Amino acid sequence: MAASRRPTLADVAREVGVSAKTVSRVLNEDGPVSARTREQVLAAVAKLGFQPNLMARNIRVGGPDTTIGLVIPDLANPFFGAVARAIEDTVRERGLTLLMGSSADDPDRERALTDKFLARRVSILFVVPSVGADHAHLKSHRTAGLPVIFLDRPGAGLAADSIVSSNRAGAHDGVAHLVAHGHRRIGFVGDLPLRLYTRRERLAGYRSALQEAGIPYDRSLVTNAHDQRGAEAAASRLLDLADPPTALFAGNNIVALGVVAELARSKRKHVAVVAFDDVSLAEALEPALTVVAQDPEEIGRTAATTALSRLDSDRSRARTITVPTRLIVRGSGEQPAPGTRES
Repeated sequence: MAASRRPTLADVAREVGVSAKTVSRVLNEDGPVSARTREQVLAAVAKLGFQPNLMARNIRVGGPDTTIGLVIPDLANPFFGAVARAIEDTVRERGLTLLMGSSADDPDRERALTDKFLARRVSILFVVPSVGADHAHLKSHRTAGLPVIFLDRPGAGLAADSIVSSNRAGAHDGVAHLVAHGHRRIGFVGDLPLRLYTRRERLAGYRSALQEAGIPYDRSLVTNAHDQRGAEAAASRLLDLADPPTALFAGNNIVALGVVAELARSKRKHVAVVAFDDVSLAEALEPALTVVAQDPEEIGRTAATTALSRLDSDRSRARTITVPTRLIVRGSGEQPAPGTRES
């Protein structure tokens, strides 16, 4: 046998001197085989390093695979990485393996990924929905018992469990914190696209905090970006206004990096900042970054335990579970507005 290829079922059969069907019976515990033959087959499997094709077997017998599928929008975003890690840690106890792919927030790419996961009969399907995606095609699979869990954002066209952060309340708390330090000109740098669920919820929280404080909503203070460079440009536009904001609320962790970079570049040391979602090395910035922190680990754990309960025949109605956020005060959000600076 050539060393460059993986051993096959036929290789094991040839090693023992039995048929491939006999080897299959041993590995699948399906049909009568003598104890001696079983021992010989298992010894040959160990010797050759043969790995059974579980996917092919499961498709053949009509059973689920021992894998679960997770579709996220961006593999580089640490938030989704933390969610994935928590899911993996939770399902590992059940002998399940996590498979993951990126949709790049594209509905067609998301559909292609979910179809691939469904083709291999994953035991659970987790999806962070793309804007504009329709999940009605998953109805028959969910009806047949496949747990489908939406993460971070609700899905569309399918009644399924959703695990989300308290986006509106968290943004409200972050903006109210800026108001409490005397700011009335507060810029909002949100994510794109505009229809994105998290962006809409966080903008609603921003507006509710302003309304609560009696501050008129000013469209000129609201802008958007989808990456760090775009956020730098968006922050620059706000700071160049004739009456610029004295504080900025960054709509997510990637946007926050762009906002902080632009403030450093333009030497605007006294503009207060609160970011939605924590960022790496936030405490190392000067001043350290005040954030409304999500709990991606709890989102992942909750999603996994919910899916496992569905796998264990929980047939209750689909529900949305909201994981709370918390304000972490570090310094950038506590800089007072001009004219209210303490001596």
